[in-house]
Amino acid sequence: MVQMKRGALVLLAGLLMSGSAFAEQRSLVLNTDASDPAPKAAFDQLIAAFEAENPDIKVTVNMFDHEGYKTAIRNFLTADSPDLANWYAGNRMAPFVNGGQFQDVSDVWAANGLSDSLASAKASMTIDGKQWGVPYTYYQWGIYYNKDAYKAAGVEVPTTWDQFIANCAVFKAAGVDCLTTGTKALWPAAGIFDYIDLRTNGYEFHMDLTAGKIAWTDDRVKAAFAELGKLAAPGYITANHAAIDWQDAAALLVQGKAANYVMGNFAVATFKEGGMTNDTLGFMPFPEITPGIPRAEDAPTDTIHIPAGARNVADAKLFLAFLARADVQTQMNGTLGQLPTNKDSTVDATDPFLSAGFEMLSSS
Repeated sequence: MVQMKRGALVLLAGLLMSGSAFAEQRSLVLNTDASDPAPKAAFDQLIAAFEAENPDIKVTVNMFDHEGYKTAIRNFLTADSPDLANWYAGNRMAPFVNGGQFQDVSDVWAANGLSDSLASAKASMTIDGKQWGVPYTYYQWGIYYNKDAYKAAGVEVPTTWDQFIANCAVFKAAGVDCLTTGTKALWPAAGIFDYIDLRTNGYEFHMDLTAGKIAWTDDRVKAAFAELGKLAAPGYITANHAAIDWQDAAALLVQGKAANYVMGNFAVATFKEGGMTNDTLGFMPFPEITPGIPRAEDAPTDTIHIPAGARNVADAKLFLAFLARADVQTQMNGTLGQLPTNKDSTVDATDPFLSAGFEMLSSS
């Protein structure tokens, strides 16, 4: 007969319970490019809050730099898929949906009433009548400017392209770059062209152009490049922009070596980390070029998707439902300094850049 003391039984029971708890611990893997300080802080908060509500789920985050992620996602979606992946809505999402690499999450939308709470973003998440991810933030693009540089040059904030170009001549004479950008990665240059074409030819033309329905040799495209030439030919753009990143160009605006920067609102955190305040940093919509063309704006939407090769789909859907909640998006976007997609979330009304972006996007 085997004898065992009571203390040993308690220890054994404890070990068995501990083993059971470990066995029940589930894992989620999230791949993201949220590597800049503000996005990383926002994702750290998101993961901590999700794990606090779901202590039986451990989220492992694989962090990629922003540019490297654009290549990495094409590899890991086919070779070593995570359970969740950060990406973007609309035409950025479409190739992965059409290629069968993102899962349909229409059930998450239906179960959580997202067609109502995320109504403004539903169209950009829908292909073939189905939803393929969950959006959590969007933000305006426009022109951020150094108020002190404007004051020193004695010029007013422009509302038309002609006024903007006239200001550029004044800034150049003062030894200040009228427009700075960093195009070592090409997307900031694309943002400038997007706006020039939107203001020259309008939204529908620009969408058809980027969808390949209009040739880049079209005379209307040439007209847009002619407007860009008004900046480039006289040397109004930072001379070495092709050799620097967007953060390097941000430093030029902070230092007053540049007056204007076409960029998204996520850059506000970088400007302020450099020392700018609401008293020295300004924002304006991109000015009118062709009179009468309805104003359209760039407003990228960040999203999270479940890859086709995800191993833990059930918990990935639980994560998406959590991400879609109004309270979660309020906290996350407060850290990001951006706008939540959930209509029941709140925005910091004291933030002049969020307020300006919300007003601009609401009226476009």
